[in-house]
Amino acid sequence: MPSDIDMSRRNQQPRPLKDSERAKLEEFVEMIHYSARYNDDDYEYRHVQLPKAMLKVIPKEYHDTTKGTLKLLWEDEWRAMGITQSLGWEHYEVHEPEPHILLFKRPLNFQPS
Repeated sequence: MPSDIDMSRRNQQPRPLKDSERAKLEEFVEMIHYSARYNDDDYEYRHVQLPKAMLKVIPKEYHDTTKGTLKLLWEDEWRAMGITQSLGWEHYEVHEPEPHILLFKRPLNFQPS
């Protein structure tokens, strides 16, 4: 896990979705938009745009009420919400002006072990 992730902005441990919560999110999964990948010298990046209405059905424990955004999500959390990506991606930031946009990164040339 990248050491520059602000762990205070996450739940202390992944909070699993209940079946009823997952069912409410399913209608939005096909509307999730994935950006093309882009990179710098160290990381590969992409952003994931959730449908704005999806934010209203995401459990409150996933929200950071001090910022008005989602918390930084554990991989188990974002995958349970229906976000699908290859291995190695880390949710590292939320675009505060547009809280439905989640920013992800992983080390450049990532190879699963």
